[in-house]
Amino acid sequence: MFARTWYGARISLFIGLTAAFIDLVIGVIWGTISGYVGGRVDEYMMRIADILSGVPYLLVVILLMVIMPQGLWTLIIAMTITGWIGMARIVRGEVLKLKSEEFILASKSLGANTMRIMTKHLIPNAIGAILVTLTLTIPNAIFTEAFLSFLGLGVPAPQASWGTMTSDALASLRYYPYQLFFPAFFICLTMLAFNVVGDGMRDALDPKDRR
Repeated sequence: MFARTWYGARISLFIGLTAAFIDLVIGVIWGTISGYVGGRVDEYMMRIADILSGVPYLLVVILLMVIMPQGLWTLIIAMTITGWIGMARIVRGEVLKLKSEEFILASKSLGANTMRIMTKHLIPNAIGAILVTLTLTIPNAIFTEAFLSFLGLGVPAPQASWGTMTSDALASLRYYPYQLFFPAFFICLTMLAFNVVGDGMRDALDPKDRR
């Protein structure tokens, strides 16, 4: 159990961090462009996000499991197809709030192009909301993997993750409850750790809180 718990930590953290990073990249780019450009571009981009968010998540996972071989990357792709939408909406809201600020207007007056305004002003000033969303995305991905493993759609054997260990422990919960305790404990501990680290990074990196 000790060895499987630490081996499962590598798989679970890899899934959580990779899925969260892909969601971060797509969501920040999509939300920044949508919020800053506005108009019809914003309308079309957010309607696409609404359509994707309306697709049942479990249906997407099952279809990918049928089309692609079961494995880590199939699971990660299934998570990220619609997982970036929440990040995009939050970034879009922050950009809509920031783009009318005086320092953005001053940057435009000095001749800064769109790319520089996005990368040097909008995204750094939205970093607090981005980090908070990111810290919620990582444990959410780990819990999603555990849920899919419970349904038999997660990491294939002989690979072990905290999700597969939790699923395996349910069969013998009455006689060996400690088998469920270890993966469940580390899932909870990981979620708490990422939330604490995210709060600290938000306070350290948010330009509004710098002194």
